[in-house]
Amino acid sequence: TYWTMLIGSLALCGMPPFAGFFSKDAIIEATHLSEIPGHTYAYACVMIGVFVTAFYTFRMFFLAFHGKERFPAHDAHAADAHGHDDHHGGTPHESPWVVTVPLVLLAIPSIYTGWAYVEPMLLANFFGNSIVIGVEHKALAEMKDEWHGIGAFILHGAYSLPLWLAVAGIASAAYLYLVNTALPARVAQSLRPLYTVLMNNYYFDRFNDWFFAAGSRRI
Repeated sequence: TYWTMLIGSLALCGMPPFAGFFSKDAIIEATHLSEIPGHTYAYACVMIGVFVTAFYTFRMFFLAFHGKERFPAHDAHAADAHGHDDHHGGTPHESPWVVTVPLVLLAIPSIYTGWAYVEPMLLANFFGNSIVIGVEHKALAEMKDEWHGIGAFILHGAYSLPLWLAVAGIASAAYLYLVNTALPARVAQSLRPLYTVLMNNYYFDRFNDWFFAAGSRRI
């Protein structure tokens, strides 16, 4: 599970040579080359998203597999002081095969699909007539003219800002959750209003439950 999760995390962050790198960099490059109004704003958003994705992905990874143990030492099924069985917590254990096998099967294509399919999917007619690109979208055509092979694409990505934003996100997660583990709580306390809004998902879920769900029940 550890290695499959690591591979999946690296792919999600868009680290070369995993599949996520090819899709992420292609999207960012197309957004950068676009001439559609608003593309600069979209480009800024996806660039910020690179850092945020790498940060929260490896925050999850480090909290799950590294650092100080955060689970109780007693047995998960031990009875509490009141005689009730506690079926929560306990020492983590390797997942059963019904979980491990799908993780492995997902990790394998995460390694090779970028190499195998980026060129036919991005630059050739892999999907036939299923996907049609409008004439006003010139970015992909420009990318096709600048395409010099997978090796050149990876080399270009290694020197570009998105890769280093991903590295910065991973490094930030490592510092906050492996090195200076007290800092996240201090940051959350100092930014309590913002932290509360983010923890409550901008209160969209509460509004939907109050307005749509409860309103529908009343009707």
